[in-house]
Amino acid sequence: MAHEELLARHRAVMPAWMALYYERPIELASASGRRVTDREGRTYLDFFAGILTNAIGYDVPEISDAIRSQLDTGVLHSSTLYLIRSQVELAERIAELSGIPDAKVFFTNSGTEANETALMLATGYRRSDQVLALRNSYHGRAFGTVAITGNRGWSTSSLSPVKVSWVHGGYRFRSPFKDLSDADYVAACVADLREVLETSTAGDVACMVVEPIQGVGGFSLPPDGLFAAFKEVLDEYGILLVSDEVQTGWGRTGEHFWGIQAHGVVPDAMTFAKGLGNGLAIGGVVARGDLMDSFTANSISTFGGNPISTAGALATLDYLLDHDLQANAAKLGERLVDGLRRIAEDRPAVGDVRGKGLMVGVELVGPAGEPDPAKAAAVLEGAREGGLLVGKGGLYGNVIRLAPPMTVTEDEVEEALGILEDVL
Repeated sequence: MAHEELLARHRAVMPAWMALYYERPIELASASGRRVTDREGRTYLDFFAGILTNAIGYDVPEISDAIRSQLDTGVLHSSTLYLIRSQVELAERIAELSGIPDAKVFFTNSGTEANETALMLATGYRRSDQVLALRNSYHGRAFGTVAITGNRGWSTSSLSPVKVSWVHGGYRFRSPFKDLSDADYVAACVADLREVLETSTAGDVACMVVEPIQGVGGFSLPPDGLFAAFKEVLDEYGILLVSDEVQTGWGRTGEHFWGIQAHGVVPDAMTFAKGLGNGLAIGGVVARGDLMDSFTANSISTFGGNPISTAGALATLDYLLDHDLQANAAKLGERLVDGLRRIAEDRPAVGDVRGKGLMVGVELVGPAGEPDPAKAAAVLEGAREGGLLVGKGGLYGNVIRLAPPMTVTEDEVEEALGILEDVL
């Protein structure tokens, strides 16, 4: 009854639009490794990791010790009006890892705020309020980021501080170009980008914002090289490229540290959040120095880059690199995708299995290939009953999202595959 009582209290004081998973929502009371235990004592294998945020897993001594060490100093907060050693050290590491020339870093509290900052930088730098975004995208829940979110299920207002034009490319499975070869798909999307620039903009666009893999959009992704082809067009107009790495950063895609690197291109700016803090609230922007320094007024972030979050993030980054979790994501992500594709062979309800590394989407469809959100909801519930937590997303709410902590083991992947095979 613990969950029912808390659910009643939740509904009394929290907004009705605040989504909860499951017909009977659960409270997570404790966790270790890749497993979480709810308030009623049921333990689950977690393959959604707090929406890709608990990248290292739960109860990691190295990260907990770094946080305790900072707590012991008594300085939980100082604001960015003072020097913060761990903030500077973390910025140095991220600037180097970014591959962006003369990079500088600004820390925020979330991916939403990071993307808002990137929009402010780009529109101010280019003196333009025009932005290009991809259909089926998601970039956050603030005013500007909702405006560039190409998914009506997450767009709460048609009002916008920017003028947005939408291009094809991110969601291939239901694209009008889906049956083309990779090269022809890229060419068709580039032609669409040129037409959008010529018909729905004044040419002097501030930036294009892209997710290398669309997260909320159901882990959909274009062929490698699309964004390099886009950037050739953007460069003709002087348009900046911003890569939203909130979900694809820190090696989760396996083959690269940043998702955009699969396209062989260096963006002008990248935004990040989620996995860097392994549960602590942290996000930020890393950008070319001239772009980052282009603000013409003072600006700070009261909590962004605070001593607790940056100390924890440094420990998370060290752990991720020291244990080569990017390689683990590549190896076990391939195993997960191969297993799901084998399961899908005789299950027509599975329309598509896609992803990279430990970002894997399973799109559920009806008899004619139409989106089937009811099936996805049933799989979400069935997986929980079987002891596995997964996510759900997609433009139509019909995609199961799998993104376990990057420390996941071979045995845990096989366990998850067994549960999903039964449920599907």
